Amino acid sequence: TRAGSIHAQSVTRPKQSDGSRANTMQFVGERTSYAPGTFCWVDLGTTDPDGAKRFYGDLFGWEMEDFPGGERGTYTVLRVDGKDVGGLYGQPEQQREQGVPPNWASYVSVEDVDESAARAGELGGTVLAEPFDVEGGRMAVIQDPQGAMVALWQPGGNFGAHLVNAPGALCLNQLNAVDPEKARAFYGALFGWRFEVASGEGGPEYVGIYIGGAMNAGMMPMPPEASGAPPHWLAYFAIEGLDGANQRIGELGGSVVVPPMKIPNGG
Repeated sequence: TRAGSIHAQSVTRPKQSDGSRANTMQFVGERTSYAPGTFCWVDLGTTDPDGAKRFYGDLFGWEMEDFPGGERGTYTVLRVDGKDVGGLYGQPEQQREQGVPPNWASYVSVEDVDESAARAGELGGTVLAEPFDVEGGRMAVIQDPQGAMVALWQPGGNFGAHLVNAPGALCLNQLNAVDPEKARAFYGALFGWRFEVASGEGGPEYVGIYIGGAMNAGMMPMPPEASGAPPHWLAYFAIEGLDGANQRIGELGGSVVVPPMKIPNGG
């Protein structure tokens, strides 16, 4: 869509020892904080905020509240059942003039954003936006050595998304990298992430990214269909009934870039 690219993932209930499916709601996560190194928020920068609101509001049933931001413009908080799940804003004129396409930004929670941004530079990354204060916290935007952008978030009054892993909420962040090994070295040193190969037989190697014992994100080589695209972080949103959503995307004026597919041990 003109509002940027996301992936939708069908909600699948994990199997219990007796072979039955556990109640989905057991795995729905209401959050009150995030450990450092954990993805905590996503937001969309778009050239058409009103169009994006109509598209995503219909697709996910999001509730929306606008907050005037002065020179930075209006910031819209997206909610599911009254719980914050993400944000949306109009792209700054400078980005539009530079030809930056609409995009979803993924945020990683950190203890000290100034220290983390400086460390990213030491590791070969680029600080695209030096640390600055915003309502609810302090943030920066960095680019890894291969070109993928990610935001750093030091929580103040706002820790991030209140709800994850539920229909309409963030359920995974995934890095598509040209060189996964170099990406491991950079992000492992920056955030303390641990990496485990999740799958790869008969296809590209998929790596799970962990904080402690919890899976935090995923990573894979750039897929062939993404030829010409720079390395990037993808945001996945959970949804019930992927086939129906697939049809609705077209009806709303969007495009399905990757058709529904079965993911091993996933949805």
